[in-house]
Amino acid sequence: MSDRTILRLSGADTRDFLQGLVTNDIAKLDQGLVYAALLTPQGKYIADFFLMADGDDVLLDADATQAPALMQRLSMYKLRADVTIADSGLHLHRGLGEREDGALADPRHAALGWRAYRKAPQDNDTVDWTALQVEHMVPSAGRELHPDTFILEAGFDRLNGVDFRKGCYVGQEVTARMKHKTELRKGLAQVHVDGPAESGAQITAGGKPVGTLHSRAGDRAIAYLRFDRAGGDMQAGNATVRRLD
Repeated sequence: MSDRTILRLSGADTRDFLQGLVTNDIAKLDQGLVYAALLTPQGKYIADFFLMADGDDVLLDADATQAPALMQRLSMYKLRADVTIADSGLHLHRGLGEREDGALADPRHAALGWRAYRKAPQDNDTVDWTALQVEHMVPSAGRELHPDTFILEAGFDRLNGVDFRKGCYVGQEVTARMKHKTELRKGLAQVHVDGPAESGAQITAGGKPVGTLHSRAGDRAIAYLRFDRAGGDMQAGNATVRRLD
């Protein structure tokens, strides 16, 4: 799992520091793994990650490509707070079925099994995680999740990644406004794909752009769609695309 970096946050102010920044309620650390995101003040996605209590410290499990910028952003926010942020040197282990000792359930969806953090890398992971994420509409950093993403369009409320009852955090006002709209006009959807089409291909209907194709597993994929235009047969490259959900 070299595509993940596990940071360690330590210091007396760690939980209060995170509570004022991230989309989920840090009090949930006492119940298990917490999925959350860091947003811009305009409510747009910067990074998503998992948080786990480790004694008085908090482990932060982030996409490896995002970790350096995330660490820099967190360091900028901490000012004089008693918080230290460093690479833990730990490695992610994942699996399905019975949990290993110390493992915690993935909070996004029960089908995604468990996560644990070990000193040695995992060498026996044969699960097709992309296929599971496509099946259960779970977005990934660098694919469905990018700097223009609003997290509710990516389903973070469905994935237990945002808490609407906690106090303020960066980007909270925009996220709350979107929550109380009657209906989202754009967002992620599962689609059936018949034919060759690469991730990132533009989806069109009647010659007009309606969205983008993202993670694909077999004949199913996650797509970002403009819902008012996404109906019937659509095209992505030489493939026919049809919305499933």
